[in-house]
Amino acid sequence: MQNKKMLASILFFFIGFVSMAQGATPPPPNPPPPPGLPIDDHLLVLLVLALSYGVYKAFKISTKKV
Repeated sequence: MQNKKMLASILFFFIGFVSMAQGATPPPPNPPPPPGLPIDDHLLVLLVLALSYGVYKAFKISTKKV
């Protein structure tokens, strides 16, 4: 019975020692991720491409043989 109490006391001591050795403060949080991709870059190019595709499709439909 004496050995069990001694072993329990030693284990209790070492558990407390190990938990204190882990550090008191957590590491700082990571910085927030950068914002998503910008949608306003080269908007004029996108507009020209969409317009030219629309003209192409309209021309292709108008010249289609029935």
